[in-house]
Amino acid sequence: MINRRRSKSNNPIPNQNHNNSQYQNPFIFSSVKRVFTLCLIFRMVNALLVQTYFNPDEHWQALEVAHRVAFGYGHLTWEWSKGIRSYLHPMLFVLLYRLLAFFRLDTPFFMRHAPRLLQSIFSAVGDCYLYLFSREIFGERVALWTLFSQLANWFMIFCFTRTLSNSLETVLTLIGLYYWPLFRKSSRNANLGSRKWGLAVAALACAIRPTSAITWLYVGLLEFYETRDRLRFIFLEVTPIGVMVLALTSLLDRWMYKSWTFVPLNFLRFNFLSSGGDYYGTHKWHWYFTQGFTVMLFTFLPFSISGIFQSKQWKLFGLMAWVLGLYSVLGHKEFRFVLPVLPIALMFSGYSLGSLGTLSDSERKRKRSSLRSKCPSRMQLALFFLLMTNLPMALYMNLVHQYFIFSDNKEIPDESDRFMMDPVGFVSELVKDWSLPSHIVLFDSEERQLKELLSMHSFREVKRFFHAHFKVDRDLQAYVVVYGSTEHIHPQT
Repeated sequence: MINRRRSKSNNPIPNQNHNNSQYQNPFIFSSVKRVFTLCLIFRMVNALLVQTYFNPDEHWQALEVAHRVAFGYGHLTWEWSKGIRSYLHPMLFVLLYRLLAFFRLDTPFFMRHAPRLLQSIFSAVGDCYLYLFSREIFGERVALWTLFSQLANWFMIFCFTRTLSNSLETVLTLIGLYYWPLFRKSSRNANLGSRKWGLAVAALACAIRPTSAITWLYVGLLEFYETRDRLRFIFLEVTPIGVMVLALTSLLDRWMYKSWTFVPLNFLRFNFLSSGGDYYGTHKWHWYFTQGFTVMLFTFLPFSISGIFQSKQWKLFGLMAWVLGLYSVLGHKEFRFVLPVLPIALMFSGYSLGSLGTLSDSERKRKRSSLRSKCPSRMQLALFFLLMTNLPMALYMNLVHQYFIFSDNKEIPDESDRFMMDPVGFVSELVKDWSLPSHIVLFDSEERQLKELLSMHSFREVKRFFHAHFKVDRDLQAYVVVYGSTEHIHPQT
């Protein structure tokens, strides 16, 4: 009776359990181990392909901090003097660096590639949990198409293996959502132990990146509204787990900062109460909806929209809308801030692709001998369209755009503004009281204004590196140029 009722529903995808033996899986990879193996290989290759610059936090808020802790030297930006960053995330790379040093593998090659390879393992875990989460909600077919969408999306290829705290936050978000019973079909009878695991992972995500609380506030409020044991949920689960994780991270930060530093409060004061993040630029309130998130989804956008209405999973859609809406209130906006909800949008895309696959299978059975069957199916056209738009974009962004990694030193923010407003005047003041450097590195957009001044102080061009084809934040910075003092370079250089 149950199967008959389901077959009459408007759902375009058969509601099949992932253990149903009648389901013919068209994919090579079906078991969880095989899925993880596929994701791990893919993400490791992905990590090695990343050769371009994206955001300075990838280095200054993770690797440089870890290098300083592991080897005793390295630059700390102003965020660490203000105590708005936790050492929890960099400590992962501290352990990696010390392992490399112990085995005498701390060479430039390994120091450069090992961190992203470590992140690729975390990313593969996130991919696998997205597959499991989608399978739990929609079944095997949609789970596999969700995995395809996750691995083929250009922005996930571009960003997910980078050593940003947002990447690890995304992984933990996917793990936490999988364990949270709220989104499961049998949420009422779900094991409370699963919810505790979800809470623990959520608390860890918030410890690594306090803004993750935006995601888990929605989940927590929805759970509080629907659960029958509200007092147990608040006082026996949320409170003890949250206090425990907060205490452990506070002890770690106390050890590293050498004084009691409450990072979440400092982070809240700077980014929300004082709008400190606005210094780095602001966007219109609708930016995530009209530009940011739509660019991240790229050509998966129509499939995601279709999947939202087809699946009718309004709780998941609500989570995505909640996160995008609250981040839109903040003036300072970046692509990476909403990375944790991108896999959810791609899950809806997987649902849409799964429905296309189901419909095309039934059409082929009815029209095998017809002329129409010789034409590409809608599924084949969709796959061709998605791959031909996302893969070239991913390769260009990973191998070409902003190839020469470079970031401004924000230790004294006002200097950056003064330099950009009047490069010649700023440098003219600087040279009055400087120790002559051997080299000066600058973008070609500033080189045009400073070339005469550099020549007057006996500097000449040594090397020019390609950086980008189009501008991102400021004027087009097509090349990074290295100038050397004639007193420090050889004539043949």
